[in-house]
Amino acid sequence: MSKVENIEQEVQALTPAELAAFRRWFLEFDAQVWDRQIEEDVRKGRLDKLAEEALAAHRAGKSKEL
Repeated sequence: MSKVENIEQEVQALTPAELAAFRRWFLEFDAQVWDRQIEEDVRKGRLDKLAEEALAAHRAGKSKEL
């Protein structure tokens, strides 16, 4: 059985309160992983082209204030 399958079984065995606590923890954990990835992508210039395209569209009047 794989690690993921083991984790799935463990999660299925959680009580509702334990599942709620796990869900809160996992959402925070996942958000931190996502934030680190975005920060790394920005540092490495991986979003530069996307940002320039968005700025060009804005300058061309293709956006509006929220």
